[in-house]
Parts: sequence; C-alpha cells; structure tokens
Amino acid sequence: DVESEHSVMSAAVASEATGVRTFTATSSQGLLLMHEILYIASGMRLPVVMINVSRGLSAPITLWSDHNDILDQRDSGWMIFFTENNQEVIDLTLQAFKISENHKVLLPCIVNLDGFILSYTKEPVEAPNQKQVDKFLPKYKPLTYLDPKKPMNLGVPVMEGYMEFRLQQQAAMENAREVIKKTFKEWEKKFGRKYDVIEKFMMDDAVIALVSVGAMTSTAKAAVVEARKKGIKAGLVKIIVYRPFPFKELEDALNDVVGIGVCDQNLAPGYGGILYHDIRSLMYGYKRVINDYILGLGGQQAPKEKYVEIIEDLLECTGKGESGKVKYIVD
Repeated sequence: DVESEHSVMSAAVASEATGVRTFTATSSQGLLLMHEILYIASGMRLPVVMINVSRGLSAPITLWSDHNDILDQRDSGWMIFFTENNQEVIDLTLQAFKISENHKVLLPCIVNLDGFILSYTKEPVEAPNQKQVDKFLPKYKPLTYLDPKKPMNLGVPVMEGYMEFRLQQQAAMENAREVIKKTFKEWEKKFGRKYDVIEKFMMDDAVIALVSVGAMTSTAKAAVVEARKKGIKAGLVKIIVYRPFPFKELEDALNDVVGIGVCDQNLAPGYGGILYHDIRSLMYGYKRVINDYILGLGGQQAPKEKYVEIIEDLLECTGKGESGKVKYIVD
C-alpha cells in the first residue's frame, strides 16, 4: 500500500514504464490528488488504464455521483470513456487496454462510471472468460521500457523540444479515433455487443434531442420514449468517447434537429455546464436552439418525469427560438 492517490499514480507510472500492463482505480478527491501525475503518464506515453468512480467533489461531502471529478481531467492527455451501465464498464475497460497499447496511440485511458448508481448496485453482466479475453487482448508488448540492461531515461527536460513532444501527443490522440472504431468493430464481431463513440437513440426522425453521458442516460431514454407517446419527436445522443472528442459524429447526429438540450451532471461555477459549451461550440453557425439543463449534482435524483419536463421545455423554447438558456433542475 502507498500513502495517497498521488503515490498510487506515481507507482502506476513506474510500473508501466518498466513494461508491465498496469491498471488502477480511484474516485473523486482521489482523482484530483492524482491530477499532477496524470499529465506525466500521458506525456511519457504510458498506456495505463484506470477506472474512475465519479463522485461529487468536496466540500460539502457527498458519496453520490456527478461528473466534475472526471471532467476536471479532460485536458490531461488521457482518453476518456463514459459508461451507462456495468456491462459497458467491463466491455470498455477491456477494450481500453487494446486501444491504449496500440503503438499508434500509446496513451492512458480513464473509463468512468457513476458512483453509487453503478458502483453500489448489482447488475447482471456477460463477462468473457479468460480464454476469450486472452484471444482478444494478447500479451502486452511495449514499444520501449526501462531496462537495466539497456539504460535510458524517461521524462527528462527537453526545453526547446517540448512543443514537438506535445504535438506528438496530439497526433497520437488523433490516431486513437481510428483505433477506437477498429477495436469496437472487433469487439462486436467477437462478443456481439456493438459500440461506437456516440450512441443515437430514436434519432431517425427527431426534431429535438437531448445530449447525455453516463448512467443518467438510461432515465433520459425512458423519458424520450414517454415523450414520443405524447407525440413529441424527441431523440437522444449519448457520448461514450469524450476524449478524443467526437466532433464529426456529434455534428452529423445533431445536424437534422432544430433543438438541442444538453444534460449536464456537472457545474463549473462562473461558466456553467461543461458539456453544454462543448456542444454549443461544435454547433456554432448551425442556428440551432441549444439550451443547458444542469441536474443531478452530488447525485440528486432526477426521475423520468423531470426529463420529460426538460423535453417539453426544450420543445417550447425551440418553438419560440429561445436559445442559450441555462436551467437548473432542482428537486
């Protein structure tokens, strides 16, 4: 055992640097304590895989979920995957190793799951056996690693060469787009469960759409079904891969709707919902109604009825052309 999460990530960096496939997990304040070393892991191109159990940040203290902890890491150089249920947790974690360790990528990855909702509940999952996993994820073969027989340094000062290393990191993140899609297709072929960087739900004829991440998406989907029964042509787009950000896929998915409601289970004081600004920037110039619905902070429950109200409000705002609204959904 080590004394803190800062040391945990330091140990993970050391482990991966010696050529050992490395996994760890954290949550909330622990992830924040790791923050300094996250940049070192990605900058040294070490494909560590980590689970983060999202929990609202102190103070005050909560054991329930929101996404401020994980979204604080969005610029750290780690790939970030969001999960809706425990099946996605196991599937995306296994795929994360294959993606991260690809020599075109060599970047660490965080698989995020919602605290309490997923971490404290039992759910049936289809878990592949060891033979299946070994066939899908072969033995790790690092490109470079620390070896006493071949002395070398990692993470040394580079000064004038710093920008080149950062650009290589950016190129690796761009390479990850293709590797992620290829890995998802391979997973589907072997295990029958389909993944993509985003998921579209009832979007074929949708006029308005919600954008969501994480476990709350299940409730939002139920609300979309309920809204459809009322004659509202609503749909939903779920973001699975948040880094690298799925610009093209989101733009294509949202291009045909006239109203977009971003469900933000996070809050950046003085800025608003983080996902909302991502989507608003992406859709700039499309003249869409885009509103922000901030809810579920610290795990406050938002039942299906609340999401139906959000859909109805979005429909009304779309009809009036009222865009740029930020609404706080408080129980």
